[in-house]
Amino acid sequence: MRKFFSMFLISTMALSFVGCGGADDSAKDGSVAQEAVEVPTIGVCIYKYDDNFMSYTRQAIEKAAEGKAELIMNDSQNDQAKQNDQIDTMIAKGVDSLMVNLVDPGAAPAVVEKAKNAGIPIILFNKEYQDGTHNLDYDKVWYVGTTSEESGIIQGEVVLDAWNANPSWDKNGDGTMQYVMLMGEPGHPDAEARTEWVVKTIEEAGVPTEELGTQTAMWDAAQAKNMMETWLAANGDEIEIVFSNNDGMAMGAIEALKSEGYFEGDKYMPVIGIDALPEALVLIENGQLMGTVLNDPLGQGKASLELAINAALGIDVLTGTEWVLDETKAVRVPYVGITTENIAVAEEAYGL
Repeated sequence: MRKFFSMFLISTMALSFVGCGGADDSAKDGSVAQEAVEVPTIGVCIYKYDDNFMSYTRQAIEKAAEGKAELIMNDSQNDQAKQNDQIDTMIAKGVDSLMVNLVDPGAAPAVVEKAKNAGIPIILFNKEYQDGTHNLDYDKVWYVGTTSEESGIIQGEVVLDAWNANPSWDKNGDGTMQYVMLMGEPGHPDAEARTEWVVKTIEEAGVPTEELGTQTAMWDAAQAKNMMETWLAANGDEIEIVFSNNDGMAMGAIEALKSEGYFEGDKYMPVIGIDALPEALVLIENGQLMGTVLNDPLGQGKASLELAINAALGIDVLTGTEWVLDETKAVRVPYVGITTENIAVAEEAYGL
């Protein structure tokens, strides 16, 4: 699969000169001498195509690759065994680099070992190995994503601003924020960090909280709708706010609330998500989603692809990009809190 430009030798004398070691000038400035790849072939695994956020990330990858790389795209269908087989197949096909959105972050060492044994650089993205990329035993592995706790902190700050501006949200007047929490996938670093840090941020600001329910809905709107219906039947108006680890689940909760007459007249319950999906931005404009946190899928997709191309070419992965690496060999794409006041920021990120 690797397509290299042919080098034509024009005389026996030139060949002799090369044999004497005079052709290694490229190494004098510290660069690695390597033949150029015409258009690198990059193998990409997405943990599952029908995830709201990853569908936009996938589109960003495909757009960034136009004219710059050939992609072999794979839907791992939320099955790590299937993803492992897909990686084996792409390695057998001779891809120039790999981009892997892990199904199970804990599988990172085994996946990276596959790439290492094949001598193929690999970019892990969106789901981070908990021990950090720098602890994986390979010099050609990098990570593109976010700082997980940042999203929970920013979500908490958005909630605090709105809570303080709307005293009526404290329905029983006890000064305590009664909440339910829709969690993403158990063990997922983002789900764990978002769940912890949104509550921690609120309590550290001096607002006590009371958990009325915390359950996983696996990032899924339909599961979140069912869970919200259960909570409403059990707790009704005792719930003062709904925290969601992502917009997909927040949208499911809103559907359940609408069925109970919320968002009509004065009947309201604040719901906040994370991702700032275009569909969620519409709900913010309609007054049904209180806020969200921009988790930039276009930035993550573009950064991952750019690093993968440079890695395939054998050059510094940051060459010609806007990104920086931290001490863990990771590109961190920042989060931004989104409400009606700055919704244009999220719209611009999606090119709306």
